[in-house]
Amino acid sequence: MTRKPDKTKPPRHQRWEGKEKPDWLSRALARAGVFPQDEAEAAINAGRVSINGRVAKMALAPVPPGATVRVDGRVIELSAPTTRVLAFHKPAGVLSSTARQHRTGTVFEVLLPQLPTDLAGYTWHAVGRLDVDSTGLLLFTNDDKFVAHATSPDTRLPKRYVATVFSTADDARVEPLRKGMTLDDGPARPAQVRVRDEHTVEVTLTEGRHHQVKRMLGAVGLPVRALHREAVGSVDLLDIPEGTFRLLTDEEVREGLRYEGRAAAAEPQD
Repeated sequence: MTRKPDKTKPPRHQRWEGKEKPDWLSRALARAGVFPQDEAEAAINAGRVSINGRVAKMALAPVPPGATVRVDGRVIELSAPTTRVLAFHKPAGVLSSTARQHRTGTVFEVLLPQLPTDLAGYTWHAVGRLDVDSTGLLLFTNDDKFVAHATSPDTRLPKRYVATVFSTADDARVEPLRKGMTLDDGPARPAQVRVRDEHTVEVTLTEGRHHQVKRMLGAVGLPVRALHREAVGSVDLLDIPEGTFRLLTDEEVREGLRYEGRAAAAEPQD
């Protein structure tokens, strides 16, 4: 017997028009820092999570605004999470891709075991990538809107790299990078370039295309032997040892990375 559609209900795409759309359960738990998303899905599958008193059966179950969500019987606050950004000093030899893309050999294997309890519950996103053999500053965040902000060429967020090159560098040779050059995927914006010594070139870009520094230097006869990213915006590695991280302050995110994220709530005054 064919079930007739319920004409008393509006179409699914119209049900939330003019209202705050619900998040799905596993992502809401991850955004609130309760569990990373894969752990949230496991908790839901185990029957540990309820919405308004009913055990949730699906990770994609919608969480209506104002709903009471419990994990193991404890009420969970699913308010908008504070934007967190980590500055991580990537070592050579590890991939910037996610654990779901490559199960082993990723930056997440280095970073996640170090996180304290108050940071371990979030789902962390790498902000852009560094090649497996490249080192330096790699940002991570729990805010997917920050990823879009920091990686968009429209933001023009400067990224400073130091390249060690095989051939001899001088100002005449790197001048095409300063003027703007055409690569195989189109014109590249003018870069700020400083020759530190005959085998070391500092390049600052306001876009981040695939292998861009290597391709630009290669095009002027300076093949890159090693590449290190020193800074993004006005945030640099400072005293972060290789393989470790530092949590950025709200001011660094706002001023240094030009992002008005969700700030942490102020501590009550005595």
